[in-house]
Amino acid sequence: MTKHICRPNAGPFLGTVLLAGALFLLAGTVRAAASPAPAVVPIDRIVAVVDNSVITQVQLDDQVTLISKQLEARGTPLPPHDVLERQILQRMINDTVQLEFAKRSGIHVDGSELDSAIGRIAARNHMSTAQFQAALKGQGVDWTSFRKEIQNEMIIGRLKERDVDSRVVVSDAEIDNFLRKQAASGGDMQYNLDNIIVFVPENASPAQIARHRAKAQAALDELRQGTDFGQVSASFSDAPNAMQGGQLGWRSAAQLPEFYLAALKTMHPGDISGLLRGPNGFNIIKLLGERGADAPTFVEETHVRQILLRPDALLSSAQAKAKLLQLKARIAHGEHFSTLARQYSQDGSAANGGDLGWVSPGETVPDFESAMNALKPGEISNPVHTQFGWHLIQVLGRRKVDVTAQRKRDLAREAIRARKADEAYEEFVRELRDQAYVKIRLAGE
Repeated sequence: MTKHICRPNAGPFLGTVLLAGALFLLAGTVRAAASPAPAVVPIDRIVAVVDNSVITQVQLDDQVTLISKQLEARGTPLPPHDVLERQILQRMINDTVQLEFAKRSGIHVDGSELDSAIGRIAARNHMSTAQFQAALKGQGVDWTSFRKEIQNEMIIGRLKERDVDSRVVVSDAEIDNFLRKQAASGGDMQYNLDNIIVFVPENASPAQIARHRAKAQAALDELRQGTDFGQVSASFSDAPNAMQGGQLGWRSAAQLPEFYLAALKTMHPGDISGLLRGPNGFNIIKLLGERGADAPTFVEETHVRQILLRPDALLSSAQAKAKLLQLKARIAHGEHFSTLARQYSQDGSAANGGDLGWVSPGETVPDFESAMNALKPGEISNPVHTQFGWHLIQVLGRRKVDVTAQRKRDLAREAIRARKADEAYEEFVRELRDQAYVKIRLAGE
């Protein structure tokens, strides 16, 4: 039996982020060399020009083949080949636009960082890197192409973090408003949703709006005729989750836009909404389930500090790790952690001697939290790698506290931030696409 390999749910041609934490079947997500080369190599041709890059028919065919396998593995009926091909090409264009912009912006991922990321993927599959490479080969996946894809995913993730996530601000007034609405409704609710989005360009003309509305209406008509939601999503949706059946998963009310919540008030599990006009275009949602969400009353908080080094053009990943090992040795010989943090740490905590304060579970990225939780008070970790760079971590103390009120605010803040980040990222990609030179040469376009 073939052993399926899990990796973070990601892929530059699916518009997602490598280190988001979810795992997915490799056989359904890798888009490079997933089958042995045919005996007769077809003549390749360019199907799209994107700024200084091109997308070829062979690249597109690889994507179509592998995403078709992914949909089949999920039990989703396939859309017509030409429809699926056009949808996938649009996603490849969007991700190429982001990679081009990242390149111009100086965002890159060096070899050692890539090796570390692949090592973490292998570890999540309970393998060494060598075993992981052998397993990929057994599934017909080219190692060089796989590495390149993971590198592209990391670059897009860094671009999103720098130009979108870091700029999202949630005000206290937004949190207060959310909590008032939550209290008025009797508590927080979570919804399990699928969605379809037909994007409408900014400043679209009435004719363009009508054309996109017609596309969305065609999708809704198919759903009402009983066509599988995943198939319709793959055929019509412009959202990043289109090839995952439009699955949003469980979202709290604060993570959903107001026009979704207004529709959900009259929906029951299994219902499909009508056309919902939002700032991003025309939306359709399907309610799969709903449940109440209770915030925890007590949590264990950890008082932690760090020294963070971010690899860049002047400091490689290997050098950053080695530097932290030197700093750890200096601390062992009597130098103060806080003094070295003020001098060397490359984050906002440096001015406070690296002190991050008391943190609750889930407030730091998984690799950082795992290393932090393994330390006893007073202990200092070996260098720990995350998507932010290399960390030297010291735990100062632990406590159990009643955080009911603050936790509600924190949960509200993070939920609102996630919703605003999703909306901002969609707008960011649309703006990049509008500013890019894109020429499609696919037959029928």
